[in-house]
Amino acid sequence: MTRTYPVLQELTPERAQATGADSLASLIWLTLGAFAIGTEGFMIAGLLPALARDLNVGLPAAGHLVTAFSLAYAIGAPVMAVLTAGLERRRLLVVAMGGFALGNLLAALVPNYTGLLAARLLLALSAASFMPAASGYAAALGGPERRGRALSTITTGLTLAIIAGVPLGVLVGQGFGWRATFFGVAGLAVFSLLGILVRLPRQRPGVTAGLGERLALAKRRDILGVLVTSVLTVAGTFTVYTYLSVFIAGVAGLGPQALAPVLLGFGLASAIGTQLSGSAADRWGARSIVIVGGGLALLAYLAFSLSAALEPARAMLVLLPAILIWGFASWGLITAQQARLVTLAPALAPISLSMNSSAIYLGSAMGAAAGAVVISNGAMGQLGWVAAGFALAALLSVLLSGSRTSSRS
Repeated sequence: MTRTYPVLQELTPERAQATGADSLASLIWLTLGAFAIGTEGFMIAGLLPALARDLNVGLPAAGHLVTAFSLAYAIGAPVMAVLTAGLERRRLLVVAMGGFALGNLLAALVPNYTGLLAARLLLALSAASFMPAASGYAAALGGPERRGRALSTITTGLTLAIIAGVPLGVLVGQGFGWRATFFGVAGLAVFSLLGILVRLPRQRPGVTAGLGERLALAKRRDILGVLVTSVLTVAGTFTVYTYLSVFIAGVAGLGPQALAPVLLGFGLASAIGTQLSGSAADRWGARSIVIVGGGLALLAYLAFSLSAALEPARAMLVLLPAILIWGFASWGLITAQQARLVTLAPALAPISLSMNSSAIYLGSAMGAAAGAVVISNGAMGQLGWVAAGFALAALLSVLLSGSRTSSRS
């Protein structure tokens, strides 16, 4: 769903000899791994109604599969980074992707809700181990001159997952059942695992910040303010995204066959927002872009709320443009938030960005949980208002962050 950068290690002489185009081409296997993780993480929102029916649970309970995954990732990412700090990097990537493949197989085969919940926890811990390690591996392999290009290979995997993987996963689920989607992602994970084993060279572990160092950085008011904004922003996003399939069906009368095109539009808008927000932050300042993006997201959520009060034909005319604006703004915000953190503490960027990753998943857990409460009370049309509340709180957290933060970010 996001970019994570662990503490970057310096290249040794033997590693420096392998930083050419051929070595960067081998990172395609990490791109594939990121694509698999992104697809699995986001496609489940489109499968919730089918999951709930098949497992004989309510829709809010099915939504807790998103909450559990996100919470496990948020807590597991820093813990796993510390626990695996001494492992050789390729071995860590192999173990993490192997765990991810196993988790998908278990998710496809388990007979009940409890088993699927346990499988999602395994998936979260595996993803939380793989993504930071993949970014660190790519950065070290690329070297100082190719670091940005190397890191973009990981980001590309996530972007492609949002644009193509999620809609495709939903189509597979609709045509062959939700279990088929987990089998498919397991296959992608196995291909990535084999490529890592065969094509990627071994890499010694780098320096990893301990939990104490992370907590100390979080005590800085300027850093904490940015992290709070990330939590609230993503909470608003996942309040709606987790139950988007149910929302567009109930409000606009769009059937399951319309979900994949809607998700494709959302993914394309998200990719555009991600790309444009980076250059915009360089030109006008990251804090300004967060404010503008937060305002656009708030307007989108208010449009969702308006559409819930209209008849389906008119609601669709309001809802579909709002979804595009929402995707553009919400994902662009993530990039701008990263830029704010780097500006505030350039030397500590690897630590602060990994903390931002945890903040994003904590926000995802909060949003999914809030959406579950709304759905359980039979107030589906209120999802937009709840998301708007989170977005407004995020905007206030930026505006009240203080002159010191604004002048530096």
